[in-house]
Amino acid sequence: MNIPTAWLVLALSTVAVSGADTEPFRDPSLPTDRRVADLLARLTLEEKAILLNHRGPTIERFQIRSDQWNQCLNGVKWDRPTTLFPTCIGLAATWDTKLVRAVATALSDEARAIYNGWHLDPNAAGEHKGLIYRAPVINIGRNPYWGRNHEAFGEDPFLTGRMAVNYVQGLQGDDPKHLKLAATLKHYAVNNVETDRQKLNARVSERWLREYWLPHFRDAVVEGHAQSLMASYNAINGTPNNINHWLLTDVLKNEWHHEGFVVSDLGGVRTMVDGHSGGKMGFVDAVAQSVMAGCDFSDKEYETYIPAAVREGKLTLARLDDAVTRVLTVRFRLGEFDPPSSVSYSRISPEIICSPAHRAVSLQAARESIVLLQNRGHLLPLNPARLKRIAVLGPLADQVILNNYSGRPGRTVTALQGIKDRALPGTEILHARGCDVVINSKAGTAPSEADARAAIAEAAAAARGADVALVFVGTTAAVEHEGRDRKSLGLSGRQEELVEAIFAANPRTVVVEMSAGPLTVPWMKQHLPAILQAWWPGEEGGHAIAEVLFGQVNPAGRLPHTVYASESQVPPLDEYDISGGFTYMYLKGEPLFAFGHGLSYTRFKYSNLRVELPRVSVIVKNSGDVAGDEVVQLYVHAAKSSVPRPARELRGFARIRLQPGERQTVTFDLPPEKLAFYDETRHAFTVETGAYDVCIGASSADVRLSHQVRLK
Repeated sequence: MNIPTAWLVLALSTVAVSGADTEPFRDPSLPTDRRVADLLARLTLEEKAILLNHRGPTIERFQIRSDQWNQCLNGVKWDRPTTLFPTCIGLAATWDTKLVRAVATALSDEARAIYNGWHLDPNAAGEHKGLIYRAPVINIGRNPYWGRNHEAFGEDPFLTGRMAVNYVQGLQGDDPKHLKLAATLKHYAVNNVETDRQKLNARVSERWLREYWLPHFRDAVVEGHAQSLMASYNAINGTPNNINHWLLTDVLKNEWHHEGFVVSDLGGVRTMVDGHSGGKMGFVDAVAQSVMAGCDFSDKEYETYIPAAVREGKLTLARLDDAVTRVLTVRFRLGEFDPPSSVSYSRISPEIICSPAHRAVSLQAARESIVLLQNRGHLLPLNPARLKRIAVLGPLADQVILNNYSGRPGRTVTALQGIKDRALPGTEILHARGCDVVINSKAGTAPSEADARAAIAEAAAAARGADVALVFVGTTAAVEHEGRDRKSLGLSGRQEELVEAIFAANPRTVVVEMSAGPLTVPWMKQHLPAILQAWWPGEEGGHAIAEVLFGQVNPAGRLPHTVYASESQVPPLDEYDISGGFTYMYLKGEPLFAFGHGLSYTRFKYSNLRVELPRVSVIVKNSGDVAGDEVVQLYVHAAKSSVPRPARELRGFARIRLQPGERQTVTFDLPPEKLAFYDETRHAFTVETGAYDVCIGASSADVRLSHQVRLK
């Protein structure tokens, strides 16, 4: 990294202070716990309350800012451009934990650079951002209609856990003394419905909490050491999460030994008053119960009502001091109270923001996320030398989709622009939208029936005269977004009608789906020769899509969720027992596209499966003609069990790259505890004796080799 000399001089200009006339909390040579205890002892009750308001005023006598948080899910939120990466569902589709960590590292570099620019020059223009970041979202994608599927890592807790650990580690850094950022896991827990989310009550058994709804949070806390968790709006079994002592204290802090703090979702205290209690609970009680349950950090209600809650005996000073200690410990570990010269991350220059290196990471993430769903007759890859005219069609061909937790992007590349950039000189590119993603129902704004048919006919005419028709359809924030669940799993508006018209005009039609949640489109699977899933792929997505279409990149993305064949396969959304038919583990009937599915332009052969627990190994060979990545997936199944068990359960995966003819031995750890289920009679995980199938393959529905082992 090139760092300007002036920047280094400024960064190193502040020296550590210590001595008899200095408050111990300002002395960086002292242990963190002693510094925190010293500052805590100096604070008044009112100042403690201020420090637990995430948007509180500055405590002037110590010059401690309280407004210290921001967002960075797939791009740091700022008032100027930052690098835009693919949405998290796209990152999950890479099945590449090292790449996810690289993305998170780039995000944290840019976040630190923004902080450094303000911290070292308080008079600088623009937004001032702190170092507590509200990411990642690791809620499980049980609900295919969920409006926030784009923010999460899919339907499987094992895959989500692996992604979460690496994302958290990338955000927080690897310095033994200081955190780069403090990651906040969202939204804890059992949160994947937007409709009435501020008063929703999820009824979940202890078994499914332990097996499905919590393991990825545990991974990110115990292994990833995430510094913060956000309590979600919903209740679990009648207890709102903001005041759920079992969730926030018994499990998180006592059982998992979480060292950081819990923050409410925005307005979390108010949901106790206006949502769950229906106005029967006052703010003093809501605040007192939240803090006593283990919610350490919140909104203005904490600053306003904590003093009264203490004076009325509803909140103990011991619990209040524990909450303040937890928040301050994270802030000290971030280096807020240290001279910049002693914090390695203070040397990250603002020049890193939107740098070519970060743009390259965004491009690689987009490339690896693209899933080849279907490729009949090997229509793909396209040979650019044989294409004189390409029709680039559909409402998303010339649009880059953002989400509400990314930043303001700089230069973005749409699919249309990417195809123009990667096609050979002289290739004619035709473009028509054909229709919109949604039909605007407002009077006077929706196109007439005649205009709509004319627009589709225009797109079909462009396809008819082209060597290939590339159709870009999917969803936008108008379909799936925070606060808005999807109404259907099919394509919205007239998009499927558009695809049918284009295919009728040109059988060499490729559809590129740009959505977050799964698209149930059986007609397209039955009729179209080629389908790609490209998600919302970030600032370089257009180039990545073009490179896959033209064979410059061999696709190897894999689905992180089930694509249901019919909406009738999906159980009611208030059913939280996933064995009722949710996810690949308990799906009834065949999916449209299976969890873990994804094709390649080459072929892979599996052989020599060896199962000698706790090790499983297999040899994978690229038996095709081009280099490519394979995602080797390990699933297990209990042949006989005392309780319903998954048909298959992911327990390992590895993305490997092989040249033509190359082979590699892939090894997985499979200790007996990965075969356990949660026994509600013992309130503990149990490994039953008996037979277990160990399966290796290319998806949950494409098992290449299996071996049965017996545990005694």
